[in-house]
Amino acid sequence: MKTLKKFVPGRGYTKEDWDAVDSPPATPEELAQARPFAEVFPELAEKMRKKLGGRPPVERPKRSISIRLDQDVIDKFKATGPGWQSRMNEALRRAKV
Repeated sequence: MKTLKKFVPGRGYTKEDWDAVDSPPATPEELAQARPFAEVFPELAEKMRKKLGGRPPVERPKRSISIRLDQDVIDKFKATGPGWQSRMNEALRRAKV
């Protein structure tokens, strides 16, 4: 069920403004009649999909694997801050093992 937000004064709206746009939670009957957005608005949904598009495909995408490393190695890379996984990847690439 949807939880109703509480009115917070001072954002340019009055309590009356807030109450005017507030709506009660949907009833079980209304929920039973609900349909997916893409089914109700197929053209708009398609435009949104095209606009968002996602990332372009890459020739050699990275793969997720599981690997066990010594804790001190992990700590050393993590200490370098955000992006440590990419730096670890680059260090392994340079090693060419």
